[in-house]
Amino acid sequence: MIWNKKKKEDAAAAQQSEETAAAMPKITRHLKWLIPLVCVAVAAGVFWTQSQKTQASNVSVEYIQEMVSRRTISQTLSGTGTLKAAATYTVKAQVAGEILEANFEESDMVEKEQVLYRIDDSGSTTSVEQAQIALQQAQRNYDKVADKQYVRAEVTGTVYTLMVQVGDEVKQGQEVAVIRDSTQMLLQLEFPAVDAAQFKVGQSATITLDSTFEVLQGRVTAVSGSDALSDGNLLVRTVTLSVPNAGTLNSTQAATAVINGVSSIKSSTFSYQAEKTLTAGASGEVSEIFVTEGSPIEKDAILFSLKGDDLDESIQNAAETLRSAELSMENVQDQLKNYTVTSPSNGLVVEKSYKQGDTVEKGQTLCTLYDISYLEMIINMDELDIKSVEVGQSVEVTADAISGETYSGVVTRVSAAGTTSGGTTTYPVTVRIDEIGGLMPGMNANAEIVVGIAEDAISVSNAAVERNFHVLVTKDSPSAVNALPGETAPEGFVYVEVTTGISDDNYTEILSGLQEGDTVGYDASSTSSEGYFTGSGGY
Repeated sequence: MIWNKKKKEDAAAAQQSEETAAAMPKITRHLKWLIPLVCVAVAAGVFWTQSQKTQASNVSVEYIQEMVSRRTISQTLSGTGTLKAAATYTVKAQVAGEILEANFEESDMVEKEQVLYRIDDSGSTTSVEQAQIALQQAQRNYDKVADKQYVRAEVTGTVYTLMVQVGDEVKQGQEVAVIRDSTQMLLQLEFPAVDAAQFKVGQSATITLDSTFEVLQGRVTAVSGSDALSDGNLLVRTVTLSVPNAGTLNSTQAATAVINGVSSIKSSTFSYQAEKTLTAGASGEVSEIFVTEGSPIEKDAILFSLKGDDLDESIQNAAETLRSAELSMENVQDQLKNYTVTSPSNGLVVEKSYKQGDTVEKGQTLCTLYDISYLEMIINMDELDIKSVEVGQSVEVTADAISGETYSGVVTRVSAAGTTSGGTTTYPVTVRIDEIGGLMPGMNANAEIVVGIAEDAISVSNAAVERNFHVLVTKDSPSAVNALPGETAPEGFVYVEVTTGISDDNYTEILSGLQEGDTVGYDASSTSSEGYFTGSGGY
């Protein structure tokens, strides 16, 4: 209080006078003339102090009162940057040739895989055909070589004879098995040519066995188309008959036949409908046998397999030749695809370098696209603020080129690689904007990063919170019961202590010490000064 201050000042003045009087004997007589000057100075000081007190007592402080209220407070950090596209695509020619089609223009929006250019591919057709032929040949060769490790049945029938066992070494071309189909027996007989010319395939025949005179029924399966001279100088034709075998017929038995009342010239022995002696397609060791003698087998079924170093090497060589042909074919096909140039992404055409009718060289830039599915901007944050920035924080973005519009963004990256200039370090922060509206790459934009938000928070004006976290409240406020003892407040007010949270340019969140229904006061002159809270960073 002012009177306490006056007492202290008078005591100090008295003490100074006593010290001066005590020191005087030590001062030479030549300095006696200073005493009047000292007295004058002391008197002037007392007069000035008293004048200041009188002036202060005449000043009337004006206090603004406001109700404590709830509101949403956002604490933000600001920055500026240039908008850029999500990605930039430079479309280059992979082949040379005349451009036959280029049906798009600059500023067009194009879709991913949309055809941008068609380049004349007439020179590549022959290469594709040659690669296809080489691939087919390599495939056939591989199939043939790989199949040599197996011995397969060449006809459907019964395994009549197996000539090898597991572990046997065989040579290429060696006979290894016999397959026989004895379900039908064939009989070839000579008939007079004049009569045989009238026979038809499928016509029935009566067959008589020479040894037992047993009569069987058969059918004509073939008639020769030309006449031949028999031993008796008779023109004859050969007729082939098929006879079902119940298991009693074999190739040693002979028989004659009668067709439409015409008898065969002489008898002949039966033959099997199918009989095939199998040989090994390659040299090697018999590694596994899959059948037994007497077992039925279908055509192309495997009887046994072979193994051996030479066989494995030949298969490997054939496989490598096939793979080489496949790669050549793929390369040619890829080259052919390059004659049709498609868009790598949805995007905006910002530059078109070639048009229909132009001739382009391999490697030249055809056009440039911007992917504007979203935009990004990089702002540099001060080292004092970067600790408050995190990925995922909301950002409000504005652009000078589009007045009155605010866009929502989000922090997607906070770089740890800072740049120091003039003794200050800044860190790049990447902001992504998905709903771009009228924003375009290249525009300058302002960003407000929301580093903290308090919704429905009890708050007061920044000017109401003093540096010692004290707030003036009216004596009739509910929180006045927590008045700080020993604190002298203006008339009608008491001081309470508060705990603060975040703040923006105007308001501060109160975590404790105030409640709704309180009325706070603060010096009206503080609203025009900087006050305790500066900017949006709080304290």
